[in-house]
Amino acid sequence: MTDREFDLIDELYFVQHYTYLKEVLGWEDEILLSTLQSLFEKEYIKCLKEPDLEIFTKIDLMASGKELYFLATKKGLMNHHAL
Repeated sequence: MTDREFDLIDELYFVQHYTYLKEVLGWEDEILLSTLQSLFEKEYIKCLKEPDLEIFTKIDLMASGKELYFLATKKGLMNHHAL
């Protein structure tokens, strides 16, 4: 897990919208979206259309990530705590 992935998972113990993550972390869109994509591919985060509506299909976060919510998965949290 990279430092950025670690910092991002720190913010995803609860469901958070993209705009919250952007504001709190202060990262450029490209960095935030690519880090979210990396975590999603590792199954460390879930993507949600609404706070309680998970997306189960493949998703291109670079294209639609700004409209979504995110939450760390059990796998993501276990790897986060292992460091």
